[in-house]
Amino acid sequence: MAYQLDMSMMFAMHDALRRELAQVGRVASRRDDNPATLLRAALGWELFKKFLTIHHQSEDDALWPPLRAAAAGHPDQVAVVDALEAEHAVIEPLLAAIDAAAADPHYGHQRFGDIIDELSAQLTAHLSHEEADGLPLIDAALTPQQWQHFAQVHGERNLPDAPTYMPWLLAGASPQTLDAVLGKFPPRLLATYREQWAPAYAALQIWPATLEQQLTSHDH
Repeated sequence: MAYQLDMSMMFAMHDALRRELAQVGRVASRRDDNPATLLRAALGWELFKKFLTIHHQSEDDALWPPLRAAAAGHPDQVAVVDALEAEHAVIEPLLAAIDAAAADPHYGHQRFGDIIDELSAQLTAHLSHEEADGLPLIDAALTPQQWQHFAQVHGERNLPDAPTYMPWLLAGASPQTLDAVLGKFPPRLLATYREQWAPAYAALQIWPATLEQQLTSHDH
């Protein structure tokens, strides 16, 4: 659908979360090593947890309250906001539960895969729910100023990690998403992104290499 408000950053974030969730699942399903140990050691897991938590907390603090106020008098709309907020409360504890299972040398491996599956199911459903019902409601109910305030809160919380966050957000993004997001950058920031942030991020090992990549690297 066509939105009146600029949803490009929200969709970029959702795309990034789905992309990284798939990587979490890929690591968790490995059979050659201890997947729990690999996940705990992966920079990608730390970044995923951090940026997901900031995203959800920013929505809880700066998006749901004005949206709930704007929807007052429409119980069906308030119910959408309540449901989206409640889904956050289910997702956050799963991140800690995965870490706890990964750190448990005795029984953790038995729970690890199940909790990963639960996180994948809950987060995938939440993102779809937000896109199907939440974003149209936001677009209809919030003023541009209220939407901008949420974007500002979200941006300020990621600011200390901006050199990592922005390349993380846009890794593998479509040309349309890249144009929409980078088009907001002032020229100097865009140059910094392209010349410093993106190359530095590309040089990081975000996720464990696949076994095939490891074998290839050993051959060279």
